[in-house]
Amino acid sequence: MKKIVLALALFLSLQNNFGQVSFGDSKKINDNWKFTLEDAPDAQNATYNDSKWQSVNVPHDWSVEGQLSPTLASCTGYLPGGIGWYRKNIEIPKSKSGEKVYFYFEGVYNRSEVFINGHSLGKRPNGYISFAYDATPYIKYGENNTIAVRVDHSKSADSRWYSGSGIYRNVWLVYSNPIHVGQWGVYVYPEVANGSGTLNVEVAIENGSSAKTNLVVVNELLDNSGKVVAKSSQKVLVEANAANKIATKINVKNPKLWDLEHPNLYQLKTTVLKDGKTIDKTVTSTGFRTFTFDANKGFALNGKWMKMKGVCLHHDAGVLGSAVPKEVLKSRLQTLKEIGVNAIRTSHNPQAPDFYALCDELGLLVLNEAYDEWEFPKRKWLTGWNVGTPGFEGSNDIFVDWAEKDLEDMVRRDRNHLSVFAWSIGNEVDYPNDPYSHPILGGKDTGFGQAAYGGYKKDAPDAMRLGGIAKRLVAVVKKYDKSRPTTAGLAGVAMSNETEYPGVLDITGYNYTESKYQSDHKKYPNRVIFGSETTHGIEPWLDVKNNEHIFGQFLWTGIDYLGESGSWPSRGFYSGLVDLAGIIKPRGYFRQSLWSDKPMIYAGTYISNKEKELSKDAWPIWNNYNDGQMVRVVCYTNAAKARLELNGKVVGEEKKYDEKTGVIYWDIPFVSGKLEAIGLSDDNKVVSQYAIMSSLQPNALVINEKNITINKENGVAKVIVQVLDEKGVPVMLSDNEVTCTVSGSGTLLGLEAGNNADMGDYTDNVQRVYHGHLVAYIQATGGNEPITVKFSSNWLKSTEVTIQPK
Repeated sequence: MKKIVLALALFLSLQNNFGQVSFGDSKKINDNWKFTLEDAPDAQNATYNDSKWQSVNVPHDWSVEGQLSPTLASCTGYLPGGIGWYRKNIEIPKSKSGEKVYFYFEGVYNRSEVFINGHSLGKRPNGYISFAYDATPYIKYGENNTIAVRVDHSKSADSRWYSGSGIYRNVWLVYSNPIHVGQWGVYVYPEVANGSGTLNVEVAIENGSSAKTNLVVVNELLDNSGKVVAKSSQKVLVEANAANKIATKINVKNPKLWDLEHPNLYQLKTTVLKDGKTIDKTVTSTGFRTFTFDANKGFALNGKWMKMKGVCLHHDAGVLGSAVPKEVLKSRLQTLKEIGVNAIRTSHNPQAPDFYALCDELGLLVLNEAYDEWEFPKRKWLTGWNVGTPGFEGSNDIFVDWAEKDLEDMVRRDRNHLSVFAWSIGNEVDYPNDPYSHPILGGKDTGFGQAAYGGYKKDAPDAMRLGGIAKRLVAVVKKYDKSRPTTAGLAGVAMSNETEYPGVLDITGYNYTESKYQSDHKKYPNRVIFGSETTHGIEPWLDVKNNEHIFGQFLWTGIDYLGESGSWPSRGFYSGLVDLAGIIKPRGYFRQSLWSDKPMIYAGTYISNKEKELSKDAWPIWNNYNDGQMVRVVCYTNAAKARLELNGKVVGEEKKYDEKTGVIYWDIPFVSGKLEAIGLSDDNKVVSQYAIMSSLQPNALVINEKNITINKENGVAKVIVQVLDEKGVPVMLSDNEVTCTVSGSGTLLGLEAGNNADMGDYTDNVQRVYHGHLVAYIQATGGNEPITVKFSSNWLKSTEVTIQPK
């Protein structure tokens, strides 16, 4: 039994390597790069002296390490761009002579050029797309080889939100036989009918040799115990310096289906044999599930009709910028799922490969999106969100030459992920007058959820162009994946309805346009509609819940993010269910009350002089009020009813859940102590409880979780420290400055408290807590020595934790 478990663990670990690189023998080369934030002449040459450059590990984001400044653009969070260079020496063993050598980059932001030994391998302007280069012609076997990467983010305000800068995702070195599986060359999609599953499998083979070759391609499907449940074998002839592919079907009786609660995964092991010997192999995560979209009934997963409870998600993580470790990403996705989220929209570009693998593993649906702008730039706010004079930097200048190639690579890279349910070719590219215009903007139609920037502008780009571009992009998607629908997030639905654009899409996303859900359903009865971007109020959710034909909504946004900042001081956009530190905010608990099936209750407080004001952003604070002062207590719950107790006595009478507002509330006079909301079932059984305690002065720092694990090979741990009073009560109002020191086989990646308005230095080991807590991200450095993480603050008792790398 032990041998089987160990074998399966090894197999699954190999899958992580194979999953994205998809061929050959691959390994990460993230450690020990040299970096400089300047455009160094001749830095591509092997003889260049980089001894004075900074030593860094990738993934690396230089922008987040920069200084926040009000002189920089608000759209990217008041952080800098620039031009940077990376260099690394890699010894290619002489024993590898005869093998091909590739470098695979998961993402470089942006406008990168890669060199090996002074020779350019190519340029990739899109910072979100993964790419690989064949470096074989320039490799010196048995010697050191110098890889150099120039990254040009001098157009620092080229995005409406924070993008980051540099080699911000993993880099891989790949050795392969000249004959191997093509890059992203395995394509698998499932079909399920009558209790049986069929995997449609295509395998592309590239022959880089000078002789045509007969091969055998073997595909084996393994279940989650490592057992082979199905197998197929095909012969294929590949001409010299050419490519060919095989197609096969693998049938499985009574497969375990992938769904949101039971994300069952299988592994497809593909082996290429020449004369009976293995010359290449790869492993693809796959499984069985079905998606159904219907204009009248919405969406069904495995035949079960359901609502998508989705959020839009950018790719940064506060102090970590865009270089987000897999452990941090997983923690964030788990938090969203705890709230009740079951779907993610990648806003508005492809995310890291780890993201999709985690959504497969955790059971989250993914709307995978490609672009935020097409052939013309959008407004980029420079001094605050939607204020001042905008700029017009962007990625539009690369669209004509790269749009179809970038979209192809996104689809081919991510098409095997069970979690991906649709491909979005754009977000708000039809924003009224930003940049396209149409005569309807000069009319009286009120169906616009976005600002129209003033009537019809005849000199602006014609919105009729949208349909032609959409046709070309949809054709690219369909060429590489026919198993999923295409979509887009429409901002100017009333305008786009005058064009071919919506009709090109399989399913149609409406951004902030709930007002047209009913009228468009009648006017376009075959159109599948969903809320691709909505606000957090209960009304847009009721528009989904109460209309069978609307299959879901995607809130803006799931997690706070850097960029799209308000006027200084503001690091980013603050509408998330979760803050920059990964901590659930009050509105996250409000959403949990609407979306979660598990019993929950939450209470928050504030001063209100308005009878109808029911905040979804009430913090759990029972301090800072005067004795006898009237305080509004709001309760978010999915219980049938709730009551309020103060110091063990009922102070808020039992009230039923309000379907229209989603909020139960009481106005009571303040008395310090323990305030407790109690959720009740219809038959008066207690199903949930939530308490807020009045706190005294800050007294001590305490680490929430002491049993922390970390992988010694660059693994990352999240350590949360909280301020308590002398009775152990959290002090929500504290803003103490905390110092974090790390010793042993670890290093501090950053400190994040989640305070959007704190514009201090985030590059050091000192940070103020926010709402009484602070998160430290600790990375292992490869040794076996225990890692000690200590937090200290003036006048507070310090705390520490020891983590043993494993």
